[in-house]
Amino acid sequence: MRNSVSRQVEETSVLELMEFTMAGDSFGINVAKVTEIMRASKITPMTLSHPCIDGVFKPRGKLITIINLPRYMALAESENPENNMFMLTNFENTNAAFLVHTVEGMRSIKWSDVERPSSIIYGNNDSVITGTTKIDGRIITIIDFEKVLYDINPETGLQISEVHRMGEREECSKPIVIVEDSVFLRRMLLQSLQAAGYTNITEFDNGQDAWDYLQKCKEQCLENITPIEKKVTIVITDIEMPRMDGHHLTKLIKNDDVLLKVPVIVFSSLIDDAQKQNGEKIGVNAHLSKPQIGKLVGTIDEWIL
Repeated sequence: MRNSVSRQVEETSVLELMEFTMAGDSFGINVAKVTEIMRASKITPMTLSHPCIDGVFKPRGKLITIINLPRYMALAESENPENNMFMLTNFENTNAAFLVHTVEGMRSIKWSDVERPSSIIYGNNDSVITGTTKIDGRIITIIDFEKVLYDINPETGLQISEVHRMGEREECSKPIVIVEDSVFLRRMLLQSLQAAGYTNITEFDNGQDAWDYLQKCKEQCLENITPIEKKVTIVITDIEMPRMDGHHLTKLIKNDDVLLKVPVIVFSSLIDDAQKQNGEKIGVNAHLSKPQIGKLVGTIDEWIL
């Protein structure tokens, strides 16, 4: 059983990355977020829009907003704008196209090869970078596209107002573990759950550190002969993260004789039928799409209250 699970973990620990360039540097986005790549075409400008929105275009009858990603990143415009490309994306129930300079193609890497961004280079609190990796000598920087969308249109992010509409709630001190690589989203998630009354939250930015922590919790419980629920009652995890992804983390939890009792909620912008099926096979207890924070709070209530 354990060998079988280990093999499955390796299979799901691969990141399919779309490599693209801006101002001569290499960047990446999870292929699962990309619906189409096309050469940049004529754009209809929009008045009074965000400075990083070039306008809209209408491929096959669907109106799509164009976000100028180099401008957002404060990078130089292309010296050959005729070669610019559009990356059409869909995540967090939002369609958008990102203008980039070139698209280099798809790369397969292991999540364990994705490093956390250096706080010295990229900053701490509001970094738009979630990780870096090296392929054929090139440093590829992975961008937090959820933060880009939120900065341009805050309505796409978690809305604490959803929690406030639930009315007055009692405080709950049961221990919750959050695993989310985006500094921005992790902060918003923490604020939202605190607003919902949850006061005992431990947060991590990758699955490996979360797993190490859970192992320590397990050891302490075994030493003191106490139930694991005293240390962690639920794990809320993203899927795509540096060092160890959320599915890998879930499989480790569900293959552990003690930790398997802990409910795992996947809270991700990449929830589709295939992801749900994969998650159910490895023991995910619930799948929720960002930014549905109200549904997340309700689901946590069902599992731990």
